Amino acid sequence: MHKDKSLIEIGLGALAEGTNEFNFTCKAADFKGRQLADAGFTGQIEVNVFAEKSDDEVTLTINTSTVADFTCDICLAPVSKKLAGTLVLSYLFGTDGDDNGDGEYIRLDRNADSIDITGEICETLLLSLPMKITCTDNPDCRLYGNREQMNEDEEPRPGSVTSWQESLEKLKNKYR
Repeated sequence: MHKDKSLIEIGLGALAEGTNEFNFTCKAADFKGRQLADAGFTGQIEVNVFAEKSDDEVTLTINTSTVADFTCDICLAPVSKKLAGTLVLSYLFGTDGDDNGDGEYIRLDRNADSIDITGEICETLLLSLPMKITCTDNPDCRLYGNREQMNEDEEPRPGSVTSWQESLEKLKNKYR
């Protein structure tokens, strides 16, 4: 049976005791069958992995960052957002027969050549997607108005109506 080469894997033979760092760059289209491009990931995906190896375990800290293209959920304007995600995985060397019942570790055979982290990177990217996407260019899309124009300690003047109050009034009138 032919095994396809993994897109992103950490070679265990190359790991030295202590901290090891790996950097990968790929595109969403490289993750075949995972529909990352359909989710808005169109740019380069940067993956930084810190592998901490000891005698009986390997801990991987996976950091992902990319720019994704969306449309605003309110006004449908194009929006690009920088997304970042982090995942920590702990692998414990042993055999499949060794089972302590500890769910915090993933069992790893001592004879394994590498750790395939392609699926975990996809999950990290998908979990970094925002639930609600709004743009900052349209004042109707901003929830609290433009706070950059106001100083930190400055309060709105009495009698002045801010953009979020105008938005609330529009909603109130819409549902009457």
